[in-house]
Amino acid sequence: MADLGHPERQLPPVLHVAGSKGKGSTVAMLRAVLEAAGYRVHVYVSPHLVRFAERIRLAGSLIDEAYLAELLEEVERINASKPITFFEVTTAAAFLAYARNPADVVILEVGMGGRLDATNIVDKPLASTLVPISFDHMQYLGDTLAKIAGEKAGILKPGVPAVIGLQPDEAMQTVETRAAAVGAPLFRRGHEWRATSTATGFRYEGRRRFDLPLPSLPGRHQIDNAALAVATLDRVNTFTISEAQFRAGLSRIDWPARLQRLTQGPLVTLLPPTTELWLDGGHNEAAGHVLAEWVADTKRPLDLVVGMLSTKEPERFLAPLKPYAQRLRTIAIPNEPLTLSAEVVAEAGRRAGFTDVATSASAADAVTDLARYRPERVLITGSLYLAGTVLAENG
Repeated sequence: MADLGHPERQLPPVLHVAGSKGKGSTVAMLRAVLEAAGYRVHVYVSPHLVRFAERIRLAGSLIDEAYLAELLEEVERINASKPITFFEVTTAAAFLAYARNPADVVILEVGMGGRLDATNIVDKPLASTLVPISFDHMQYLGDTLAKIAGEKAGILKPGVPAVIGLQPDEAMQTVETRAAAVGAPLFRRGHEWRATSTATGFRYEGRRRFDLPLPSLPGRHQIDNAALAVATLDRVNTFTISEAQFRAGLSRIDWPARLQRLTQGPLVTLLPPTTELWLDGGHNEAAGHVLAEWVADTKRPLDLVVGMLSTKEPERFLAPLKPYAQRLRTIAIPNEPLTLSAEVVAEAGRRAGFTDVATSASAADAVTDLARYRPERVLITGSLYLAGTVLAENG
């Protein structure tokens, strides 16, 4: 950053988001509400699904790929072959873009952890937001919730409001200890703010009070993400957003591969017309519970196609889904060096209690196999990298 002229010090005001489950959805909701209120929003997310440029959004649009190439070349040239990671290069290019293009706010999603994440070089965001923390990236972040929460809470800064979503007790204790140590004022769900489900959506009570509709992303868990986005914008008190603008934003959230129903494309044609095909990038234990809750709420049988990375815990992800899924088909993620083999995921499924388990050579083969049973609903899940491959191959 010093060699590049410290672009991280020249950014518009920053909202920084970390945690294990719901970062991307919460970021998408923050963007939707801010844009509904007329603000220009830069956004940084990872990973991408189909195109690398999805990671960097400039004032409402994905970054132009030719411009992105110029920025990446600039970073490589200035770095002069010194040691640097893929994510650091990407983050540096994003910061250059955000510093050189006007906007009202930047939303930064942490890549992994928080304390040592490249995005954490920003030293004075408007708010630090923590979505629910669970077991994730354990080989890097630690083998207990307290250790993982310590890494995630590393984004908390002196004097910067810490907006906290629902957390396990062990994680919350660590977050509160970190906040006290650095002097970050806490704004916690269940304490300084509350959210409760209603017949038509949810009620938010914090500095302001709103009755808001269900967010446009499916799944009961999205109420929690929406409430956390509202709490973040309520706490920073920087933006003027009316209840009508909150409503408008939550009604048009753009965030693919989060319980996304696929209604056309080659994979859909492999299934009977009455079978629904769904896609979700969930990949950790918390995601498994969220997906299980969605299946339980919708009360329809489910078959699974699952591929996962070697950095994940497939048994932890699959165990919550076991009571609701009939058949499990496992695959390797195409062109992904860190993929688990279909056999390893299948064995994890058996340990989680699945009995109808088989491996397949591809998502298409798995869907074709399941089509024989005329299932009501098929869900492809286990990795955002797999979701991106499916979206690309399915058009």
